[in-house]
Amino acid sequence: VQLQAFGGGLVQAGESLKLSCSTSGRTVSGYHVGWFRQAPGKEREFVGAVSRSGVSTYSSDSVKGRFTISRSNAKNTVYLQMNVLKPEDTAVYYCATTVRTDWNRAMAYHNWGQGTLVTVSS
Repeated sequence: VQLQAFGGGLVQAGESLKLSCSTSGRTVSGYHVGWFRQAPGKEREFVGAVSRSGVSTYSSDSVKGRFTISRSNAKNTVYLQMNVLKPEDTAVYYCATTVRTDWNRAMAYHNWGQGTLVTVSS
């Protein structure tokens, strides 16, 4: 499964941005999908994940209440809606797939897409 995250850009603090993650070729409907981010000089950080069906989601404390993860299996796309963005949200955002349930662990994911850069100015 070749993943691609897109939709990043430059926004001001307090604004919103919606990222998408889709594939070329095979479907993502058979996988849980997670979002991670990596800021310059920092380790990759778990942002959130959504189950295969889209019924269950899980977000990190740092984004809970601001970011929402959803998916459309019909469109073969997973979304990350980011609201009330802060400068500390600046990072490259990645999506990845897994069949495991330890969603917050990067090592659980077997397939990573190319990231998209989100820059939040103050």
